[in-house]
Amino acid sequence: MSILSCLSSTLKARLFASQTAAKSSRFCRVSQLRASLPTHRSTLLAASRSFRTHAKQIRRPHSILIVNKLRTKPVVDAIQALLEYIRSKYPDVTIYHEDRPDIPEGVKMWRPGPGSDPIDLVVTLGGDGTILHASSLFKVGAVPPVLSFSMGTLGFLLPFHIDDFAKAIDSAFEGKAVVLHRMRLSCSFQDRDGESIGSKSEEWQVMNEVALHRGSSPHLNTIDVFVDGQHLTEAVSDGLIVATPTGSTAYSLSAGGPIVHPGLSAIVLTPICPRSLSFRPLVFPSSSSITLRIGDRSRASAGLSMDGQVSHVLSPGESVTVQASLYPIPCINRSSIADPDESRQGVGPGKEDDWVRDINNLLQYNATFRSKALLRHSRT
Repeated sequence: MSILSCLSSTLKARLFASQTAAKSSRFCRVSQLRASLPTHRSTLLAASRSFRTHAKQIRRPHSILIVNKLRTKPVVDAIQALLEYIRSKYPDVTIYHEDRPDIPEGVKMWRPGPGSDPIDLVVTLGGDGTILHASSLFKVGAVPPVLSFSMGTLGFLLPFHIDDFAKAIDSAFEGKAVVLHRMRLSCSFQDRDGESIGSKSEEWQVMNEVALHRGSSPHLNTIDVFVDGQHLTEAVSDGLIVATPTGSTAYSLSAGGPIVHPGLSAIVLTPICPRSLSFRPLVFPSSSSITLRIGDRSRASAGLSMDGQVSHVLSPGESVTVQASLYPIPCINRSSIADPDESRQGVGPGKEDDWVRDINNLLQYNATFRSKALLRHSRT
């Protein structure tokens, strides 16, 4: 064999070895990513099973946290009536209120955090925003059941009117409460190098949506979207919304997103005014991990809002990763106090029917364009 042939064979062997090593390295990285995904999925599945079990085994509350909107006179009167009822019928219960200047008289002050007193039941008085605020108080660990009362206004998260507070409180103490576990999102942040920003305990827990938007900038954002580590698309738009099924009837719906039943475990990705008309909303399984990275070619930073609260500003190269939280919000349904004769056949306590009522009453789902209000003011 000639010297040239030997050199050629040697070079080919080295080239093959280097290509094999590169492929092996890529395979290892992909394998590690894929290996981590089933772990996250199995954890979510195991958690969802425990959540379903917990929904049927709500223990008798020994402590209650009251969360309310601004203390107008109707709210003050409602809290006073609620406190009098609980103290007279359940005197062994400890009542807390979040740390605010307008804390009601005779209740204990409560601050969120690792060393806070345990809470068995959260009672909210206000609108949907009050429930979102209650969710933000429990950023780490499980959330106690939430009993929500409206103060005259209707909302998707308000199954009870304040006039029904006695029946609703009794259902919780008698173990008859029916719970819908509303999914939350867990959000973490990464810098340009992909390194995490902040600790695990600083992750945000979001009930409605994460909105990445251009804010006051006149320029569109360029956002790279990754699903389970795989590049999905480069979005050029006013922003993107990642929503829960609960949040599907909020900002996402206004941006053209689908309506998703809150009993489902899913993640909705909705573009905000995209440049491409073919960029349509997508629905992913709750096991998916969605990363939104501000593109290096983006002409501006992007503001990040979580449940309506402005939290971060992401510069080009920085990203946010969103996935299903292991700790949903257990919301007590109105079917908990429904009498058997008030329920349709097969739909009673234990069934979720609040959502059907809400999309008809609140959204006027599939209603004709000429509503009663239009007919009332029509000249023809």
